[in-house]
Amino acid sequence: MTERVAFVTGGAAGIGRATAEALAASGHRVAVGWSSDESGAAKTAAGVGGIAVRLDVADSASVDAAFTTIEGALGKIEVLVNNAGVTGDGLLLRMSDEQWRRVLAVDLDGPFHCIRRASAAMVRGRFGRIVNVGSVVGLSGSAGQVNYSAAKAGLVGLTRSVARELASRQVTCNLVAPGPIDTAMTEALTDDRLTEIAAQVPLGRFGEPSEVAATIAFLCSDAAAFITGAVVPVDGGLGLGH
Repeated sequence: MTERVAFVTGGAAGIGRATAEALAASGHRVAVGWSSDESGAAKTAAGVGGIAVRLDVADSASVDAAFTTIEGALGKIEVLVNNAGVTGDGLLLRMSDEQWRRVLAVDLDGPFHCIRRASAAMVRGRFGRIVNVGSVVGLSGSAGQVNYSAAKAGLVGLTRSVARELASRQVTCNLVAPGPIDTAMTEALTDDRLTEIAAQVPLGRFGEPSEVAATIAFLCSDAAAFITGAVVPVDGGLGLGH
């Protein structure tokens, strides 16, 4: 694979860290974005021989500054993985405006800001790989997660529209939809809840961050040049039928 500059948002741990490692193993120079976990991002960057850059993806000015820093240090970004995300779970009748707005701002506005900033250089260079990290609940819905599910569903529309708009310039845009993945977010769940969730997955277990990262790395590769606008599940079969 040709060595390229890759930017992974939300790269301090979990799927983001595993993706940074997979892209570095493929020969890319990797920049890792972070917003709150500086030490985690530094650990990821050190492990892949890359750099860590702080940004708030919900703020377009912050995104622009981060891209400028990366471009100055590594060169133009040709591979973008929008992994940064937050949750703000709660029942619909009790969900605050702030819970709704913050999740939509990070999980949907954030990828838009990053794609818009990255796409000009990709279009000029007639090459680009964009992968958005969605979720199985963006297709199936999830009680207690109307904000998160709406953001991830919107990300499908964003992905497919970008794919259509940039295809003539050989820029691809795809979405990976993970199911339950063994990350720090699952550590807060009780053993009973973990067992309950795993039982809903046809393969009977949680996925590993490396399994999601392997799919992302493939979609970022030269071998995936004829794949765009796809929604690729990495969910152990949980989303079958959606």
